[in-house]
Amino acid sequence: MAAPLTPAETRRRVDASLRRRYRTERLFRLYGLISVLLGVGFLVILFTTIIGNGYGAFRQSFVRLEIQFDPAVIDPDGTRTPDVLASADYSQLIKSSLRQLFPAAEDRASRRELNALVSSGGAYLLQKMVLADPGLLGQSRDLWLPADDEVDLFVKGSVPTGAAGSEQERLSAQQIGWISQLKAAGRLELRFNTTFFTAGDSREPELAGIWGATKGSFLMMLVTLFLAFPLGVAAAIYLEEFAPRSWLVDVIEVNINNLAAVPSIVFGLLGLAVFINFFGLPRSAPLVGGLVLTLMTLPVVIIASRAAIKSVPPSVREAALGVGASKMQMVFHHVLPLALPGMLTGAIIGMARALGESAPLLMIGMVAFIVEVPSGAMSPATALPVQIYLWADSPERAFVERTSAAIMVLLAFLLVMNAAAVWLRNRFEQRW
Repeated sequence: MAAPLTPAETRRRVDASLRRRYRTERLFRLYGLISVLLGVGFLVILFTTIIGNGYGAFRQSFVRLEIQFDPAVIDPDGTRTPDVLASADYSQLIKSSLRQLFPAAEDRASRRELNALVSSGGAYLLQKMVLADPGLLGQSRDLWLPADDEVDLFVKGSVPTGAAGSEQERLSAQQIGWISQLKAAGRLELRFNTTFFTAGDSREPELAGIWGATKGSFLMMLVTLFLAFPLGVAAAIYLEEFAPRSWLVDVIEVNINNLAAVPSIVFGLLGLAVFINFFGLPRSAPLVGGLVLTLMTLPVVIIASRAAIKSVPPSVREAALGVGASKMQMVFHHVLPLALPGMLTGAIIGMARALGESAPLLMIGMVAFIVEVPSGAMSPATALPVQIYLWADSPERAFVERTSAAIMVLLAFLLVMNAAAVWLRNRFEQRW
């Protein structure tokens, strides 16, 4: 039999055990701190990269030209009909103005390089002005027209991350000289890029905007909200308060929980098969996108709503029934108002997740190139995540800026929606 430990030996063993425990606890805290710092570090790198690449898209280079609206170019017959005014070659007006500024550009190659300083979309802007006011014919106006995307990147003095080459390689020495002369004459400036927030998509980066995609996303979110929230809340109330316990209800609950984890592209395939192929709804329509996102969001809303209903204490139900309320009155007059903040929080979080989805929308055709801003839920449209996907795949380097700027706008929307969910929870949450 082992000899009993002396008090001193017992103390030494206890002290050694405590030191090991404290050392393990300190190591665990250190590992946790390192994990948090790594996560924050990667997040800072991500945001720094996105903001560094995207902030330039909020500014655009513009060239000031004196445009002579020559009737011989726009309306040689003098009819002033909309068809004639729309079919005129307005680029000739821009080329004439540039040649007046730089008469030394005489050969064909020099004129091609000179004309490349101004965006090809400048002619479209002149066309809109003349169609809106035919009285401009014969007049001269000083106008700020968007510069070409390569000129814009050169003026900003930066090449987006991931873009190969430099602006000196893309622009000739002659073009760089003309740019310097325009700057010195006050004819080339960086201005706030309102086009980015007011226009739809375009093949030209300097004319591309997010308004069409933003409106398409907004219409889809409206459809999703008006369908997913009432259906989800109604299903949660029935399953939690009225449904009898049976194997069928258990199967439904298991399937709802499984649907919340199904990959989003599966819902896109379902929407393609049911809403487009079977019901014949139009492709690329916000209505179809909203229906697909409703299917994807519905399980999340049901689960969050059931959790909010469960959080209401049984004493509330017992008190309502005790004073003579029916079960329906007990649910809708007492339980539902107390659970509503949690339901709203779950719905907002579910919609925020749906706002960032692109895979299901690709399956229903919302990846199409759509220039016009949608006028309703049945009009062709795209969504902000899909617009980001399209721009990220574009070869023009200026779209790198637009892609990062659109990501910044999408992140801002997501932050606002999550902040609203937190505010609702803190504002209306009941402490039991």
